[in-house]
Amino acid sequence: MSKTNKARRIPKPKSGLYKVVKLLLTYPLRFLCNMKVRGSENEPTREEGAYLVIANHRTWADPIYLGIVLKHQQPHFMAKKELFKIPLLNILIRALGAYPVNRGGADVGAIKYTIEMLKAGVTVGMFPQGHRYNGVDPRKTSVKTGAAMIALKAGVPVLPVFIKVKNNKHFFLCRKEVIVGKPITPEEMSFSPEAPGEYQRVADYLFEKVCELGD
Repeated sequence: MSKTNKARRIPKPKSGLYKVVKLLLTYPLRFLCNMKVRGSENEPTREEGAYLVIANHRTWADPIYLGIVLKHQQPHFMAKKELFKIPLLNILIRALGAYPVNRGGADVGAIKYTIEMLKAGVTVGMFPQGHRYNGVDPRKTSVKTGAAMIALKAGVPVLPVFIKVKNNKHFFLCRKEVIVGKPITPEEMSFSPEAPGEYQRVADYLFEKVCELGD
């Protein structure tokens, strides 16, 4: 692990500020967005250990929606490093569990840090599409391999979630349904390290499980 990565402190599984913000936002946003939640019983409890939650991505608010829906654990998300240069915002998003990533290229340090967090019992959230695709069928978008690689190297289950909106088009306070699937264990991913293109195959498999929830 790099010296830079060693300097990063592993956050608490659920911070005090996160609990307060979640309490303040959950009911107002669920009411305003007419948000329906299905499958919340599939979320692992704190005692069952950390997991990697993945979802389709349409809007900057998707991490907020996941935070509202997930009751037992706090998902920590990567955020572009430029946001951490804004003094007050830097303090707030770090307190809420965000951590910086260089989106201009492969940030090996951020990947290693994510794996370390998962191994330490901290839940992480990722969007395999890598970018927001509003108004586009998720199955017609490309899928990055990062989430699959991280889950496999950390040896944690993956929790698929689908954020469903009408015609795949998200707009402010639109009605949405958030569907939580059953965790997918590393064994179910059937990873074969000797086979070529395995990370992409597993990534596609995991994202298909996400999309199936919205069918």
